[in-house]
Amino acid sequence: MARAPKVEPAELPPEERAKKAKEICFDLLAARPRTVDELRQTLRRKGFDDETVEELLGKLDRSGLVNDAEFAETWVRNRHAHQGLSRTALVAELRRKGVDEEIANQAAEEVDRESEEERARELVRKRLGSLGSVDEQTAIRRLLGFLARKGYPQGLAYTVIRDELRTYGAESALLDDVTLD
Repeated sequence: MARAPKVEPAELPPEERAKKAKEICFDLLAARPRTVDELRQTLRRKGFDDETVEELLGKLDRSGLVNDAEFAETWVRNRHAHQGLSRTALVAELRRKGVDEEIANQAAEEVDRESEEERARELVRKRLGSLGSVDEQTAIRRLLGFLARKGYPQGLAYTVIRDELRTYGAESALLDDVTLD
C-alpha cells in the first residue's frame, strides 16, 4: 500500500496545521511529560510556524497539560532517586530541557544537603563491592570520578568516600577475623 506524500505544515490550511501540531504534541505527551521548550523545538523542527506553535503551547499551558514547574519537580524526584544525581546535575539537566533557571533551582531545592549526602553514600557503598581488590588510591580516584559524573561537589564526594572506605575496610577486617568452625 502506497503512502501519501508528506505534506509540509506550511502547505496545510491553518485549521489542519493546528490540528496536526496538536496531534504531535499529544503523541509526545502520551509517551512522557515534556517541557514547553521540548514541544516547541519538536514542532519547529517539523516545520511549523511560530504563530501556530506559540498559540498551541499557550492553550496546552492554560489547560494544564504542560507545566514546567510540575515537570521539574517530578524530574528532580525521579532522577535523584533512580540515577543518584546531585542538585547541580539536576539543575543542568532541567536547563538543557529548556526549564527556566529559577524554576529549575526551586525544584532542585527539594534535594537538601542531607539527602544529597545520603544518596552519595548509597552510591559509594553500592560501587565499593564492584571495585574488587584495587588499592585505596585507585578506589578513591574511581569513586571520585563516579560521583563527579553524577554532579557531586568534590569536597562532599571526598568526605563520603573516605568515610565509606573506612567503614568498608573495618567490615572487611571483621569478616577476615571470623572463622567458621
